[in-house]
Amino acid sequence: MLTCTKTIACAAAANAPPINPRALKLLSLDIYALGIYALGIYALGFYAAPGFVHGADSNFPTRPVRVIVPYSPGGSSDAVARIVSQKLGETFGQQFVIDNRPGAAGSLGRELVAKATPDGYTLLIGDSPHTINVHVLRHVPYDPIKDFTPITLLATAPQVLVINPGFAAQTLTEFIAAASAQPGRLNYGSGGSGSITHLTGELFKLAARVNIVNVPYKSIAIATIDVIGGQVQAAFPTVPGAAPHVRGGRLRALAISSAQRVTALADVPTFAESGLSGMIVTNWFGVFAPARLPPELLNKLHKSVIDAMQSPDVRARFSNLSLEISTTSPREFETHLKSELARWGEVVKAAGIRPE
Repeated sequence: MLTCTKTIACAAAANAPPINPRALKLLSLDIYALGIYALGIYALGFYAAPGFVHGADSNFPTRPVRVIVPYSPGGSSDAVARIVSQKLGETFGQQFVIDNRPGAAGSLGRELVAKATPDGYTLLIGDSPHTINVHVLRHVPYDPIKDFTPITLLATAPQVLVINPGFAAQTLTEFIAAASAQPGRLNYGSGGSGSITHLTGELFKLAARVNIVNVPYKSIAIATIDVIGGQVQAAFPTVPGAAPHVRGGRLRALAISSAQRVTALADVPTFAESGLSGMIVTNWFGVFAPARLPPELLNKLHKSVIDAMQSPDVRARFSNLSLEISTTSPREFETHLKSELARWGEVVKAAGIRPE
């Protein structure tokens, strides 16, 4: 049994009025409400943190939108970005401003988008290296899938195997026979180690079971010029880069890496038509936002881009670039990205390419 040892405290307790049960219940409710309020303040602080958007502006866009192109001006990605951005600007009545951020095979520009706030005001025009760089570069400061919201694929451009017209081969079969008869003696120019033109060449070597040597250049355009000049025997440029030279008789096109023939080089057969399977390769272009883009913004941007790509003037301008329009849903685009990521990883491993 406890005894009271503090005289003053015991006297106070003895003289205190009995506790009102109703007052005690109200006090408990007040303490509970205070706890809920504190949790709410904490949650508001969390959701207001950088990189988290808890709601989308229904009036988007209310200010200019930045469109990152991870390359210098003048290339295919830059041309695609300018066509699409101009149309989106007309649609929304706001500027879609091109911001060229070259460096590290496009990784610098992609990193900017990956780390941007997902509010719709920073977009990326991406291409095939988006799913290649992680396999061929030692340090890639983003995850090509988890750090982005895929909006839609825009267009594709297949690769084409071209040779100097003075080379004896007239067909793909004859070129493969020549390469087989001279292992390690024939070479092909690429746009640099780890580029899609390099990996297309390595995929060709695996599919055709030949040994031709990669000669890396600073760009595939320079490599293509050297095929014309006879310094290298072959190259795998995209159709837009090769078509003018093929039509002008400066290059001979042997096969195209698409499933069907393309309008720009309608007389050139596909690899499959020529008897070589497993050579479906396209350099693609698409629109991305940072990860965690709110669904309402994703839907709004997707619809606007699709509408832009269906307009006659945009279709005509893409046709002039020899690009095949190929739009998708966000989910279809994500599936494409995952497939490309796995495929190029297998090619890099099989070819023994080491990250640089």
